[in-house]
Amino acid sequence: MDPIRIGLIWRRIEGLVDQVAETFLRAAFSVVVRDNYDMAFSLFDARGRLIAQSKRSIPSFTGTLPTTLEAVLAKFPADSLAPGDVMITNDPWIGTGHLNDISMVHPIHRDGRLIAFAASTAHTVDIGGAPSPTARDRFEEGLCIPICRIVEGGRESRVVVDFLRENLRMADETLGDIRAQFAAYADCAAKLATLLEDEGLEDLEAVADEIIERSERSMRRAISALPNGTWQDAFDTDGFDCPLHIACSVTIEGDRMSIDFAGTSPQVRWPVNCVLNYTQAYARYAVKCLLDPEAPNNAGSLRPIGISAPEGCLLNATPPAPVWGRHLSGHYVPPAVIGALSQVMPERAVAESGSPLWNVYFTGARPDGSGNFVKMYFMNGGHGARASGDGPGCLSFPSNVSNEPAEVFENQVPMVVVEKAFVPDTGGAGRFRGGNAQRIRFRSISETPIVMTIRHERVRFPPRGLYGGRDGAPGIDLLNGERLEPKSRTVLERDDEVTFQTPGGGGLFPPAGRDRAAIDADLASSLVSDAAAERDYGQS
Repeated sequence: MDPIRIGLIWRRIEGLVDQVAETFLRAAFSVVVRDNYDMAFSLFDARGRLIAQSKRSIPSFTGTLPTTLEAVLAKFPADSLAPGDVMITNDPWIGTGHLNDISMVHPIHRDGRLIAFAASTAHTVDIGGAPSPTARDRFEEGLCIPICRIVEGGRESRVVVDFLRENLRMADETLGDIRAQFAAYADCAAKLATLLEDEGLEDLEAVADEIIERSERSMRRAISALPNGTWQDAFDTDGFDCPLHIACSVTIEGDRMSIDFAGTSPQVRWPVNCVLNYTQAYARYAVKCLLDPEAPNNAGSLRPIGISAPEGCLLNATPPAPVWGRHLSGHYVPPAVIGALSQVMPERAVAESGSPLWNVYFTGARPDGSGNFVKMYFMNGGHGARASGDGPGCLSFPSNVSNEPAEVFENQVPMVVVEKAFVPDTGGAGRFRGGNAQRIRFRSISETPIVMTIRHERVRFPPRGLYGGRDGAPGIDLLNGERLEPKSRTVLERDDEVTFQTPGGGGLFPPAGRDRAAIDADLASSLVSDAAAERDYGQS
């Protein structure tokens, strides 16, 4: 096909997917989807090849949806799918790695012929069970939805919907999000039909072939530009009752790359285990960010990268391991891959960020007596410094969820956000400084107890600096001024205050190389104190 025409069609496909994702977001009921954007929307061709995803999509979700679609088609072959069908599952081992993310697939037909699949994933704060940091297997963690039809021929399955309603504390919110995705699927089918008609195409196959092939060539060129060999990185994480070990080897052979996590700690009895699907998604994401960020992300860009981890290890846990907090291990995958590859591409090096993502769950009774609430609040640490400049403060990585406005949170939960501020001197010093941490303080104003559940990392082992840059500050959890276990469940009474200080990002290159103007700007903004400037840079 003509390259110019391909480019125009590709831009239309990108815009289509973004517009459809907005349909989902605007119709969504939950804050976690509508404000945090903890979701993804992807378009696949009739052969199940990933073509495009919305720009707001969570990287892990876009990386796991291809495997989810593959599993759906293994159970429901393409020729058995009818217009209007929607398949659903939240099985951690074929989805995103834990039960709270519900994935769905919708076949799109034109003139009776299958031409594409729309697929999406959305986080639900409640999935039954208990958000417990001490769950011993996935059966304690909530309802597992096997692959099944939630919509058949355009009609909702009463059985599936009833099962969901009876197992969820906030069923209307979750079912509202699910039905918002149904609306997005209808919108996607209509917009895709218009696109094909405008372009005089019968289906997406010719366009998909061209885009996927070009993306594959682009990634292979990027890999080929690196020297052949094997590079490694390894480090310890906080873990639960003892530190856990992440090990990564990256091997480059011509235009192919293989990433192996042999040497990583075995899976544990606590819910910090990560499934292979999630590990693969974030390993490929790290490579895409470093090597070929501008080319379209699709099945072609994934082909040259192989990922493996020993079965039964922390990053390839086997059922029925508890996996509720799988990001507490899975979010270390990009730093491990980046740490290994930074040895051969320092010009694109990125120090470690204040992740895994921090969040807190609050559960209790609504003040008006109308039932219970289950709410989650995201908190981002400082981003690691980059070879192009300082790390931003409080920017999520490797996930890209957004912050919820404090006013929205306070309107839904009987708590007050007392403080939300940058914390000086928490970004790792370096020629390029790591992003600052933030401090968030909540106070309960509830007349009844509120159960708070936290699952935080980088309290023992802070984000690492790189190439002589210094580490960021570790995270801190406090209850009424006293240290709180970073993976725990606590009952809050009225006027109790809980304070979270997220980790700061690591610095890049030795601090002695920092520009005086940058130090002056740090001091003027109060992101760095006089004492820290004197200590770290010899200037104040």
